[in-house]
Amino acid sequence: MTKQRLQKILASAGIDSRRKCEELILQGVVRVNGRVVDTLPVFADAEEDTITVNGRQVRSVRKVYFLLNKPKGVICTNFDPQGRTKAIDLIPASERIFCVGRLDIDTAGLIILTNDSELANRLTHPRYELPKTYIAVIKGPIDSAAAEKLKKGVWFAEGKTSSESVRILRSGVKESLIEIIIRQGLSRQISRMLAKVGLSFKSLKRTQIGKLDDKGVGIGKFRTLTKSEIAYLNKVTASRQKLDK
Repeated sequence: MTKQRLQKILASAGIDSRRKCEELILQGVVRVNGRVVDTLPVFADAEEDTITVNGRQVRSVRKVYFLLNKPKGVICTNFDPQGRTKAIDLIPASERIFCVGRLDIDTAGLIILTNDSELANRLTHPRYELPKTYIAVIKGPIDSAAAEKLKKGVWFAEGKTSSESVRILRSGVKESLIEIIIRQGLSRQISRMLAKVGLSFKSLKRTQIGKLDDKGVGIGKFRTLTKSEIAYLNKVTASRQKLDK
């Protein structure tokens, strides 16, 4: 096996995030073949070298991939001092898993959880993000002018947003239904976009990530990704990476 950056090996083994693993290396608590390594960059072979953190040997862990239909009120973080229910609490995995990106606490729907930090990094990178489909229940009617503004994009402090697709599924007097597909991943992007065009939503749900959808996965439920789905995610992000080089 070819040598890899040591922080990548540690993150893949579930020690912590890549950034935190870099800090552990700089703190001098990581050894490779008995020798302290405390500078970056440093490379190692996960299969041939003996790697320890604070005296404990690092062993490669099985990579796992889950698709969760997150309920509203659940947060996408691995630590919460307020003790709220976390997405990882809904999946009884023995491995240390984390959310790929985030869904706001008030947004329900699909999110991927894994311990594959390399794939997670590609999936959350702005250049390689998959299209994500959201369904919003809007208070009152929606007119075509508001939908057109969403299609053209609105401006935030971070820059201009863009929508891959906007469809009015139903427009009623008391409530309406709209589908929005985006590739960006700005904080609270959909709710902020709706507010910018004067729309107030009752509920918001992510129903699809790329070609992964919520069919057969009820709110609060999860399933493991299939081999073909994992291959699809790797292929899509890898192909985008090649196009951007």
